[in-house]
Amino acid sequence: MDLESFGPVAVLTMRSGRANAISTEFLERLWVQLEAVERSGAAALLLTGEGKAFSAGLDLPHVLSLDRPGLERFIRRFSEVMLRVFTLPIPVVAAINGHAIAGGCVLALQADARIAAEGDLRMGLNEVQLGLGLPAVILETLRWQVPPQAMLPVALEGRLVGPGEARELGLVHDVVPAERLLQVARSRAEALAALPGPAFSDIKQAIRAPVLAAVRAVEKDDARRWVDVAFSGSARERLTEVVARLTSKR
Repeated sequence: MDLESFGPVAVLTMRSGRANAISTEFLERLWVQLEAVERSGAAALLLTGEGKAFSAGLDLPHVLSLDRPGLERFIRRFSEVMLRVFTLPIPVVAAINGHAIAGGCVLALQADARIAAEGDLRMGLNEVQLGLGLPAVILETLRWQVPPQAMLPVALEGRLVGPGEARELGLVHDVVPAERLLQVARSRAEALAALPGPAFSDIKQAIRAPVLAAVRAVEKDDARRWVDVAFSGSARERLTEVVARLTSKR
């Protein structure tokens, strides 16, 4: 991951293989970079990816290799890192340059403003199609970010949609030509950075506090529930099939 400064805006570019897949190592690196952003005194954060993916989701071979205790530790850490982004006291803008699927979509949803590039990118939470549940960190932040009518196609059906439909569902706020994505996203981040910082932080923390509280209230049992579903027969079968397809393409 690369962290650069452009005036008041810190730009964090995810670089982790072809798909920016989320593994334990990815989460730890992201956590370190978020700490660096806060120490830097940046007034806003722009988060984007490299290549054809913002993030294509969890590193499924890594997930499939974990035993129950290991998977529970992983999903707890995933929740902690996502909430760190969600509650960052400065504005966060996601410049969605490519596919934002499952965990990658979750990461994008933690941002205050989400701008997607036009083109053949797909976005959404397809966990149900993989036989996986949705932990509280996903459900609570999703409930806060999208309108109620979007919950059926996004959460229960697990549809992957293009940029235009993603905007209609509330997954993104704007869609712009790919060649202008970073320019537009930086301008948005600069505009948010120009707002009085203490006031922005106070309001952001206040309106997001119920989400944080809801996740914290169930996090212990929630992780176990998610792992139980992940270790069900249908989930293991589907995940094994997906990993086999991914491996064959390498």
